[in-house]
Amino acid sequence: MHVRRFGLISAAAGGRAVHLVAACLALTLGFLSTEARGQDADPPDTFQAVAAIFEGRCITCHNSHGTSQGNLSLDRAAAAFNPPDRRPVIVPGEPDRSTIIQAVLGPEPKMPKRGELLSDEQVQAMRDWIAAGAPWPEGLELHNRPDISTDWWSLKPLKPQPIPQPAQHADWIRNPIDAFILEQLLEQGMRPSPEADRRTLIRRVYFDLIGLPPTPEQVEAFIADDDPHAYERVVDELLRSPHYGERWARHWMDVAGYAESHGHDEDAPRENAWPYRDYLIRAFNEEFPYSRFIEQQIAGDVLYPDDPQATVALGFLAAGSWDQSSQMGIQDGTHDKLVAQVLDRDGMISAAVGSLNSVTIACARCHNHKFDPVTQEDYYALQAVFAGVDRHDIPYDPDPVIHQRRRELEQRQQNLATLTNAELLRQNVQQTVAAWEHNQTESDNWQTLEPTDIAATHGSSFQKLDDHSILFAGDQEREIYTISAISPQRGITAVRLEVLTHPDLPEQGPGRAPNGNITLSDFQIHAAPSADAQPQQLTIARAFADFDQDSWTVNHAIDGNLASGWGIFPQVGQSHDAIFVLDEPIDDADATHLTFTLNQNHGGAHIIGRPRLSVTTSATPRRTQALPDHIAAILNLSPETRSPQQHADLARYVLTQRVEAELAALPAPQMVYAVTTDFPDNGNYVSAQGPRPVHVLHRGDIDQPGEPAQPGALSWLEELPARFELDNPDDESARRAALARWLSDDRNVMTWRSVVNRVWHYHFGRGIVATPDDFGRMGAEPTHPELLDFLALRFRDESQQSFKQLSRMIVTSATYRQTSTHQSDYAAHDAENRYLYRMNRRRLSAEQLTDAVLTISGQLDRTMGGPSVKQFVQSPGVHVTPNVDYQDFDPDDPANNRRAIYRFLMRTLPDPLMESLDCPTGSQPTPVRGDSVTPLQALAMMNNPFMIRQAEHLAARLAAQSTDSTEQVRHLYRLALNREPTELERRAITKYADDHSLAAACRLVFNTNAFMFLD
Repeated sequence: MHVRRFGLISAAAGGRAVHLVAACLALTLGFLSTEARGQDADPPDTFQAVAAIFEGRCITCHNSHGTSQGNLSLDRAAAAFNPPDRRPVIVPGEPDRSTIIQAVLGPEPKMPKRGELLSDEQVQAMRDWIAAGAPWPEGLELHNRPDISTDWWSLKPLKPQPIPQPAQHADWIRNPIDAFILEQLLEQGMRPSPEADRRTLIRRVYFDLIGLPPTPEQVEAFIADDDPHAYERVVDELLRSPHYGERWARHWMDVAGYAESHGHDEDAPRENAWPYRDYLIRAFNEEFPYSRFIEQQIAGDVLYPDDPQATVALGFLAAGSWDQSSQMGIQDGTHDKLVAQVLDRDGMISAAVGSLNSVTIACARCHNHKFDPVTQEDYYALQAVFAGVDRHDIPYDPDPVIHQRRRELEQRQQNLATLTNAELLRQNVQQTVAAWEHNQTESDNWQTLEPTDIAATHGSSFQKLDDHSILFAGDQEREIYTISAISPQRGITAVRLEVLTHPDLPEQGPGRAPNGNITLSDFQIHAAPSADAQPQQLTIARAFADFDQDSWTVNHAIDGNLASGWGIFPQVGQSHDAIFVLDEPIDDADATHLTFTLNQNHGGAHIIGRPRLSVTTSATPRRTQALPDHIAAILNLSPETRSPQQHADLARYVLTQRVEAELAALPAPQMVYAVTTDFPDNGNYVSAQGPRPVHVLHRGDIDQPGEPAQPGALSWLEELPARFELDNPDDESARRAALARWLSDDRNVMTWRSVVNRVWHYHFGRGIVATPDDFGRMGAEPTHPELLDFLALRFRDESQQSFKQLSRMIVTSATYRQTSTHQSDYAAHDAENRYLYRMNRRRLSAEQLTDAVLTISGQLDRTMGGPSVKQFVQSPGVHVTPNVDYQDFDPDDPANNRRAIYRFLMRTLPDPLMESLDCPTGSQPTPVRGDSVTPLQALAMMNNPFMIRQAEHLAARLAAQSTDSTEQVRHLYRLALNREPTELERRAITKYADDHSLAAACRLVFNTNAFMFLD
């Protein structure tokens, strides 16, 4: 038998080694596609078969587009017959002198280097073609079309599987899983192991389902319960626990590559990633059907618009790393920016299709997949699906009622833009406008002040305008305005500062900075009874504005700190106003001489270009919207002199303001880091506002675009169309919705096999397919294919696609309940326990371990959800890469007591303790965690400040329950290991505690295999 690198080879005719499917692979391609031949080409029959061989087996390595290995290209006649710098390998008319024939002959042929050998029929076809003169249609170029069959286990339809009826050990079977397992064991000459004892079982299932240990009381109650269904009752109780969602959400976070910083060189934090984590916890606890779970994470905003959590679910596509420096530091449209966008979409493809369908797809970016039937056209069809989305913080309303109300108001807002003049001039609309205009005139009795004296400390020039505003000019970096006025009112309660636009200002203002922004560093008000009297500074109690720039709110203008201030970016080019409410009204009737100081200390000419001041005596001063200039001009006209167009413009503005006021009255939305099509421009990071153009890139080169890519998915599933039929191809959301439905379709066999295999993997430490992210030819084949299909169909069709029901079936099986005792005779035959003659012994994950320590020490904070806790010290100041310190973080900080799933996860700066225990950093999806056992782990478990402090807490807990050292050690074992110590253990640990302290003994037990491993 001849064994090649990629697959088993069987003996075949003529003594040559031929793969069992080699013959059908040749027939799979058959003839050249019309595209490859050209519409009018009619190549000789001898060329048809050879072209299929070249396209399927040779051109991947021997082509004219950058992969000409051995200086030989077989995609064009000129290159094939006259290779540069080497002897011809094809001699027309003389197959025996053609070295290409010699390369594929013999028991150890040189070609092809990868995959199956050529069959005798294929070699003969090449000989016949050369003997006929090696005809090659003029101008014809061949293309790489992998000779890879779709006849592969993971692509075959799901079919109902009869439950086996093994003749032996039938009394061992508890549910259908066991029948499939037992059948294979018997075929392998093995039999299952006995059931584990109850202490082992309850500890195993507690950690497996909720990630926490049982209490000593729960263990003893289970042992004492003689009900034959006691174990099932424990399982059901755990599945109802809210901690189930916390445990299983962490598994999905591994799949998604979730973390809370961008990664790459800058690794900036994502403060709003956590709502997606909470969505996952809720989804597992509430048993979302898996099809809904998929659809929400790909296109929840489209397919589930009434569910605000569906927006949060889009965090799945954004969960992976993001190259901030490339996306924000490189100008749109440039070569490097286009590369960054392709790579960003590649991450979304890997998450959506790679993870959900267990397929490796990234290599198709440059060429057709060499081992699986994934073409470049498929890959770029998926690129086109995500061509309109980017990663950003987006708003959402957790309350469904608020979510629905906001959607209704936003729809009204859109509808207003389409109203005709006739609709705007209807009588009822004009009555609404008249009422608004009356209210605008009377509202809060605001009275504009006419400046009597104006000064600019740093030399800005100015002129007073007719509306009592002041237009300033100049190129000053900083400025202080002092504006005096006499108030005609008494009992002033508040001052309004309007910052208005003007055509002479950059971007129309309202600031003099190049981008139109302002920064008001400090605002003061002084009052005096006369121009000659000493003015007194008034106390401003609070301030509010129509808009605040992030971290530059109007309250910063009254905080006494000149380094802070009020800004309005990015809402430049429009007027804004701020209200400053006095601590108490000006009750001195003579204190009418007012002086206002506007200190603008930011630099960069962030100076107000056109201010206007007003005062009010209202007991409850409120903000009135600063009017756009064209609306203010209309209001200056009497109603009877306004044109119909002006009446219509005013009506549209009034109706829009009413909707905006209702929107403003809603609670502020929360933010989640997810994918979106629309967000404020941030330097070079600009939203697509629709799908960007995507082309099939030759060799993955952005400088070699080919045909435009059509939105679609993989073409290897014959029952599902590979390209999407969209009513509007430019509708970005329709593309994602089509992919979501393609992924969740009952006919997508990869989806259903993939998910049940993952669940099996998390329960047994190894999947039925040992490569959960690769069901292709380079991945493992299933050990129990019939069981995999049985579970997939049952999950899809009979159990409401419920993770809990699938887990229940697994953990109540006899297979799961086996002991983990090693059996050397079976291990010699099945060293990896692939056939599950026993349960796999597994080390606790990093999260299970730290959560267990907190539980045992009595410090666990079971609060669920909310922003992640930062269990590190972050250095102050702005850093390109955040500077965090885990070592000096206070181990008694309450943040340390939260479950590990609520830790803030930095990609490039992971927690050293968690990293030593193989916790993923989120740099890439983690289908299978490392399960190492290293000296570094022992050192971390003994010396990490968290472990030291929790051991001290546990020692205090033990000491509070008993002063007897023997009893303390017994209780330590009951808490940590769910059992009594042996006599040898009791003596050894008691002596260690006496010699080194009870806390040191606790650390020692934390470091034992009995604590760190599940039997």
